Amino acid sequence: MSVLEEINTYNRNDYQRDNFDAFLRKIGFKYDIPSIHVSGTNGKGSTCNYMNNIYIASGRKVGLFISPCYESMLDMIRVNNEFISISYVENIFKEYKKYFDKFDLSSFEIITFIAFKYFIDQKVDIAIIECGMGGEIDATNIFKPILSIITNITSEHTNFLGVSISEIALHKAGIIKNEVPLLIGEIEGDALDVLVNKAKETKSKIYKVDHYHSLNLTNEGYTFEYRPYNEVKIPSKSLSSVLDACLALEAINILQDTFPIDINVVKEGLYKPTLDSRFNIIEGKPIFVIDGAHNPDAIIKLRKDMELVFPGKAVHIVFASFKDKNITVMLPEIGLLGELLLTTFEHSRAREESDYFLYLEDYKFHGDHKALIKSLKDNYPDDVILVTGSLAFANLVKKEITNGEI
Repeated sequence: MSVLEEINTYNRNDYQRDNFDAFLRKIGFKYDIPSIHVSGTNGKGSTCNYMNNIYIASGRKVGLFISPCYESMLDMIRVNNEFISISYVENIFKEYKKYFDKFDLSSFEIITFIAFKYFIDQKVDIAIIECGMGGEIDATNIFKPILSIITNITSEHTNFLGVSISEIALHKAGIIKNEVPLLIGEIEGDALDVLVNKAKETKSKIYKVDHYHSLNLTNEGYTFEYRPYNEVKIPSKSLSSVLDACLALEAINILQDTFPIDINVVKEGLYKPTLDSRFNIIEGKPIFVIDGAHNPDAIIKLRKDMELVFPGKAVHIVFASFKDKNITVMLPEIGLLGELLLTTFEHSRAREESDYFLYLEDYKFHGDHKALIKSLKDNYPDDVILVTGSLAFANLVKKEITNGEI
């Protein structure tokens, strides 16, 4: 068994931080790298990626911790876009295994600890840390950041974070620290009230993402203006990525005194490649769109992106999701685009045919996603095939396409 497989066996079916905190106290762990902490329902990964690329372009050594992984846990931990080495993970796991066992840590807690230890050992100038889930008792929430960012707040992980938007917002507000500035995206209503109250308690100055202007969709992606940047370009045709980029730009503005960057360098960094499976378009016959949207808010944004980029095009949607996702809202929403076909993939959390039983009258289920996609590819070369419903599924299919398996 490889070390990554062994880490994956550390499963704990509860949501708490007591074990992790006790472990950190036992080993006397301190994390003091200047870091940006990012929470929210959607857009966290892209916002983190944009900031990461901008700071790298400025010549700094940058740590990035994002989740979930693409192919393995190594993808989650990067320094200047280089993945952590398997040898480092093996050495740290061997050194601390007895404590991982003693304190019954989860796999995410273990990989979070390894990431933070790696950034310290690598002596990075700045790190960008994405929350795994929620915020308040997330394993990443063990340090005082230089900036907290909450991208947006919609319903997600209700079995852990609560049913109401206020309850979910309270969890995410847990990353707000005393006198640390807070940047928020498009957040309104009860969620905003929760964040404002928390910011008052902690004496944290609130910044809100500004509006972009002069938006233009080109063959390469979007161009727009965001003060004080003119003719900003991102290599993405997703409108939600524009907002993610604006959050990154605002973060750069807020931290200019501490981490100054020339305007042209900022624009250069922003145009670096985006994350995998976030509205990735693979040109060909047919055109593939790979997007890991896996909650109602993301699905709504994906539908709008598809309508903007491919107006009038016939679309076939290949959809697979995890069992805990709200498909009651997601399926009819994404089904507005065109033919919706349900499938599954090899993963312990993936929905099987029986998990879709309420929807089988409306949408056909296919047990072999590769055979389904090959059939669509052969029969509809002039159409668009959208693969979505789960980031894990989207990543898998993109890999299969790249490897020529589909």
